[in-house]
Amino acid sequence: MPSIPTPVPNTLSTGLRCRCPRCGEGPLLRGYLTVRDACPACGQDFSFAEPADGPAFFVMSAVGALGVAGLMAFDLTVHPPVWVHMVTTLPLVAAACLASLRPVKGWLVSEQYVRKAAPADWRRPSVD
Repeated sequence: MPSIPTPVPNTLSTGLRCRCPRCGEGPLLRGYLTVRDACPACGQDFSFAEPADGPAFFVMSAVGALGVAGLMAFDLTVHPPVWVHMVTTLPLVAAACLASLRPVKGWLVSEQYVRKAAPADWRRPSVD
C-alpha cells in the first residue's frame, strides 16, 4: 500500500510561530535563537538549518527603515530635544529588533527546509 504524502505546513505560519517546518508541532528553537538538533515531536533533523546573519540583516533593515521614518515624523511634528529621542525612539527600535528576530529566524529556517537549501559548494569541478 503506497504511503500518502503528508502536506508541508505553511512556512510563514510555522516559521513565525517557531515550530518545526515538517510537522508544525514541535518547537524549532531552544532558548532565544539556538536551533534545536531535532524536532521532539517528529524527529526531523535540523542540521540543515543555517540562516547565518540573514535574520539579523532583514530585521535591522526593516526595523531601521521604519524606525528612521518614525523618528523623522516624530521630530518634524513635535520637535523634541535629543534626550527625548534617546529615551523613547532608541528603546523602541531596540525592542522591535529583539521582538522580531526570533520569528524571522524561524521563518528563514522553514524556508530552508521547504526549498531544500544546501551549503554552497565552492570546489572546482574536476576535469577528467
